[in-house]
Amino acid sequence: MNSNPGLREIITDHIATSPQKRITFAQFMDLALYHPQLGYYSTKAVNLGKQGDFFTSIHLGADFGELLAVQFAQMWEILGRPIPFSLVEMGAGQGLLALDILKYIQQEYPDFFNALDYLIVEKSLVLKQEQQQRLQQFPVRWFNLEEIPTQSITGCFFSNELVDAMPVHQFVVQQGKLWEIYVTTLEDEPDEPDKGDEKVITPPIPLASFVETAGTPSTPKLQEYFEFIGINTSDYPDNYRSEVNLAALDWLSMVADRLQRGYLLTIDYGYPANRYYNPRRSQGTLQCYYHHQRHNDPYINIGQQDITAHVDFTALERWGERCGLDKVGFTEQALFLMALGLGERIAALSYTQQPISQLLRRRDMLHQFLDPLGLGGFGVLVQRKGLTTQEAAQPLKGLSVPEQIKI
Repeated sequence: MNSNPGLREIITDHIATSPQKRITFAQFMDLALYHPQLGYYSTKAVNLGKQGDFFTSIHLGADFGELLAVQFAQMWEILGRPIPFSLVEMGAGQGLLALDILKYIQQEYPDFFNALDYLIVEKSLVLKQEQQQRLQQFPVRWFNLEEIPTQSITGCFFSNELVDAMPVHQFVVQQGKLWEIYVTTLEDEPDEPDKGDEKVITPPIPLASFVETAGTPSTPKLQEYFEFIGINTSDYPDNYRSEVNLAALDWLSMVADRLQRGYLLTIDYGYPANRYYNPRRSQGTLQCYYHHQRHNDPYINIGQQDITAHVDFTALERWGERCGLDKVGFTEQALFLMALGLGERIAALSYTQQPISQLLRRRDMLHQFLDPLGLGGFGVLVQRKGLTTQEAAQPLKGLSVPEQIKI
């Protein structure tokens, strides 16, 4: 176990001073990941990539960002080449994706580049500093999402693997009833197995001094969530366990409020609701990543590991509609990138004069975007707001059927 003792003590203090001496799992996850000084994204996130805890599409070279740039350029054209066109990246990591996008737009779409206003929304001070250093050659601006004025953005908000890292509430079903999972400590463990509003998960789970208990949901929004997405949890078997990302709905509301005209592009791993909450997926999707090792124990390596949960794309689609965002389309990342030109890039490798080792390495990197069990299976959701009927009728290139190229 390699937890940060200071962060563990902070979480223990939060529990001790909270009503009923317990906190929701969402509160625990928020502290573990986003505590300003000791959370994972405040201290460890600079170690992303092949040498860190995990890597994403961005770490496979510039192709991912360049193909996204192709889509952003078409969005600019569809909207009538507005000046400025705001490109708002939410959760920009080390700034690598922004660098790839900006370089390619500057090189291939100079008119678009001159119209571009690139904004980054970033919670982590450590990552923000790294982004500023990496992107100093470009006129990028940094904001908190709350600082962006209402109805001020014409352009595109986008994120890559952001929603999966938002704090989630966990729940368990017992005798058809929805109970929320709370985190407490061994010394604060309730004496009675059932107090009406609190039910100890039996037997208690001593996970490195923390204990999980199940009690009455902290908010009625948990039950309302399932009614909203059309899932009846009362039919689920005992001990069915999963998670709910209420933070994603708050985030989506805020984005929709800031967007006057344009698009929202969300790329992440996840499922539609009927697959996410399939009764056979009885332990949810919560995963932890530590030095490229995946496991499901969030109570070890606290502050030293990433904690994620898959995205419920049905919830994003339906909540978006409530916020004025129309669904443009939903597809897999492999198909999205193929439609934007990934297939042509792979085919062009046959005509390049490179050492065979470099050629094979690049071919392998590009093929990782197509792996249906990996990056290729990620979901891509595109939503829009404020477009005219004529603008909305123009199909997005990334959502068109990709040409079938022999690869």
